[in-house]
Amino acid sequence: MSAASTTRPPIAVFDLDGTLAETAGDLIGTLNVLMRREGLSELPLSQARGLIGAGAKALIRRGFEAEGRTLSPDDHERLFEAFIAHYGAHLADTSHLFPGVVEALDALEAEGFRLAVCTNKYEGQSVELLRLLGIGHRFAAICGRDTFPCFKPDPRHLTGTIARAGGDPARAVMVGDSRTDIDTAKAAGIPVVAVTFGYTDLPVTELGPDRVIEHFSALPAAVRNLVPAKAA
Repeated sequence: MSAASTTRPPIAVFDLDGTLAETAGDLIGTLNVLMRREGLSELPLSQARGLIGAGAKALIRRGFEAEGRTLSPDDHERLFEAFIAHYGAHLADTSHLFPGVVEALDALEAEGFRLAVCTNKYEGQSVELLRLLGIGHRFAAICGRDTFPCFKPDPRHLTGTIARAGGDPARAVMVGDSRTDIDTAKAAGIPVVAVTFGYTDLPVTELGPDRVIEHFSALPAAVRNLVPAKAA
């Protein structure tokens, strides 16, 4: 390990939707506004949760496909712009942190970990949502789909987030809820902890994460097991 690496702290990087926060109600609520405008039926939240996880464009495409409509590129872009505008005014109508998030962040910080967020939400909306949820100040970097020229599952989104936060990439861990998060971490060569309560089309246990947790109370131990708090 280089001398420069030892001067940087270990880092835990979190996805946002379905990992730190239960945001499905506001995301699917916005999707259903668009569905109604286009003359389609609303999607029940229980059915639509699994459509979340790869960003708003994918959510729109998946939602409309679920109702039998394939969108043209122009319609997809039009609906995406409408989605972002509506959702931006309803970021935290029902969204809330998952149980144990604050305590887990406290524990990791007490062990010397830097914290960051790597999400396929737009950066501005991510920063505002985390502020509304009361934890925005906890993160050294909050990087969205428009922060860099690339976004998850491109591993450079994750490695760029680590660099922006000033963390040690050799002592980094990703925490997420979906195939997108797991694939991103694997491509970056970074261990990944998956939560079971997020948004995914398949159980995360089938996607090959390094550790799986069912509650944030288990996160500090899982991270400790994967990432040394002190540089070698």
